[in-house]
Amino acid sequence: MKLTKLATIFPALIFTACSSLPNPPPPQAIGVPTRVGPAQGIDLATDASNVLNELKGGRVEFVARYYRNPESRWPALSAGEAQQLSSQGLKIVAVWEAHSRKPAHFSYFSGQDDAMTAYRQARAIGQPAGSAIYFAVDFDARSQWFPSIYDYFRGITAGFAAASGGNSEYAVGVYGSGAVCDAVKRTGLAQYSWLSNSVAWTGSIGYDDWNIRQGGRWPELSFNHDADEARNEYGGFQLPSFNVATSPGSARPGDFTEPQFSQNGPPASATVISSR
Repeated sequence: MKLTKLATIFPALIFTACSSLPNPPPPQAIGVPTRVGPAQGIDLATDASNVLNELKGGRVEFVARYYRNPESRWPALSAGEAQQLSSQGLKIVAVWEAHSRKPAHFSYFSGQDDAMTAYRQARAIGQPAGSAIYFAVDFDARSQWFPSIYDYFRGITAGFAAASGGNSEYAVGVYGSGAVCDAVKRTGLAQYSWLSNSVAWTGSIGYDDWNIRQGGRWPELSFNHDADEARNEYGGFQLPSFNVATSPGSARPGDFTEPQFSQNGPPASATVISSR
């Protein structure tokens, strides 16, 4: 009898307890990042202004373009091209290339001369202070060439100092094999390294201290190019007039503060440029 009564009471008690529980909170929306992993970019020898339609809305986040000797048959990065890339929200990576496939070119004086020419071209387009210019070592350099390559990058430091009146506004990057990138960066002659896609070159397989790594090409782009990926802070830039100012408190780890650049005077203000 008592068991029968308890059997009828327990379901009622359970129902009452369940009905008094609060409603569960609604599911929370979780923001999905637009991209995970390294920044995606390309490098090309020709004027990127001519292919902007293919770059709009795609996965390209930065474009690497070249400063060159005036006699080069290839077009150098111009102010107009840099403005158009910046206006599309693309970052720019500047790289100097001249006789970089010739081991005999690498010496202190050629480095100094290359740096002064690159510096003047960077100033002419308004490249912001704090960003980088990469210098290419575009051959499979073996150990016998390293003393000349070190001298070349010492000349770059001297050339930047001479062109700027002693206070260079640009960081130095090196492009080349894993062995070259490791040696030049580890000795402090370059702050950034860009690993060539020539994986058979000395020290390239297994080199992991790169800021930019070159790959193949993307089939969806019709023009000649190399694909690249960049991670952390890699020395890219946008022209200041196209940068979106960000409050200092909103900067994220890995971002760097890029001074607003004026060709007629010192930096006027600072803009945070994301490294992602």
